[in-house]
Amino acid sequence: MTYSPYFIHGQDRPGPWLITCDHATNTIPPDIGNGSLGLPREDMERHIAYDVGAYGVARHLGTLLDAPVIAANFSRLVIDPNRGEDDPTVLMKLYDGSVIPENRHAGPAERERRLNACYRPYHRELARMAALPHAVYLAIHSFTRQLRGRAPRPWHVGVLHTQDERLSRPLLDLLAETTDLVVGDNEPYSGHLPGDSVDRHAIAYNRPNVLIEIRNDLIADHDGQRLWAERLAPVLTRALETAGL
Repeated sequence: MTYSPYFIHGQDRPGPWLITCDHATNTIPPDIGNGSLGLPREDMERHIAYDVGAYGVARHLGTLLDAPVIAANFSRLVIDPNRGEDDPTVLMKLYDGSVIPENRHAGPAERERRLNACYRPYHRELARMAALPHAVYLAIHSFTRQLRGRAPRPWHVGVLHTQDERLSRPLLDLLAETTDLVVGDNEPYSGHLPGDSVDRHAIAYNRPNVLIEIRNDLIADHDGQRLWAERLAPVLTRALETAGL
């Protein structure tokens, strides 16, 4: 089977959302380290390699919202699609206590090769889809409950945003009505990074956008992914209506 650096589901769905999943898989393309970065399987199944559960949530949301989904098909440790090309963390050599053997000595030439093989094709396709009329950009990510040596994170879900709060503010207000959830406002991370996917494909063009982070132990299996998609879909629809978009 021919390798592709991205997946698209429901390209012709008419819903207003464009659902993205930058860290969908832990795939190592066959021409990079012969398909391995030299990490043990345990590390490749951790959050350092991909956003556990996020791809399943994104696909379920695509079905429920009748919206197209685009997902990157390479591990964030190969090259991180949610970083600017000039970001020093676009090719990580150490992440949450794990050294990535195949990346230790990767220099500018290898970085450029990976950008050309994975990162740029994904972003070209993402740019094409984001330019569809009335596209509302919805980025799905997940986060680990606890980084090594750090305190546990209390949030179940986080909504990330910058100055554009057209969608994030009504979404946060609606999620706040759900008393069994601890919701992060720009937590566990703050806003966006210059050159990241939302910045590049939504903020730069004044497209309505929101990024959702779900704690990965809540969506580690198919049932959790489905339940969270079913929980978020009506809230997202209401937020869109409240925003008048």
